[in-house]
Amino acid sequence: MELDRADIALLNAVQKNNKLTSEELAERAHLSPTACQRRLKRLRAEGVIEADVSIVSPKAVGRHVTVVVLVSLERERADIIDRFKAAIKNTREVMIGYYVTGDADFLLVVTAKDMEDYEQFTRRFFYENNDIKGFKTMVVMDRVKAGFAFPIED
Repeated sequence: MELDRADIALLNAVQKNNKLTSEELAERAHLSPTACQRRLKRLRAEGVIEADVSIVSPKAVGRHVTVVVLVSLERERADIIDRFKAAIKNTREVMIGYYVTGDADFLLVVTAKDMEDYEQFTRRFFYENNDIKGFKTMVVMDRVKAGFAFPIED
């Protein structure tokens, strides 16, 4: 899909704040409010906008621990990789999952209430999975930035 300047202006605006009114979006994109809504509907339908979400404070909901985990699988076979991808998608504690190149096969961002909760997660998610060779945990000391905004330029 080809994006024009108005699409790019809309995408940049809603990535920062998806609660902007149609009038505020119209100002930024130099279109009418109706045209903005029509374009946003098209961008959602074509999968350019994947979701409209809120970024929630982990501490506000009792998730005080965030960890980054590097996971290595026992073997690199399509069925094992697909099974692990499905496990990632179906596990609430895994906030982000990437299939990566390099020393590990996957990079995960996992949330927990506390370290005891994370230990229980590791037992259930990693140790009980025979497809996992090993994992390395890095505890996040401070969340410096949170978001999913991509730089979009014309």
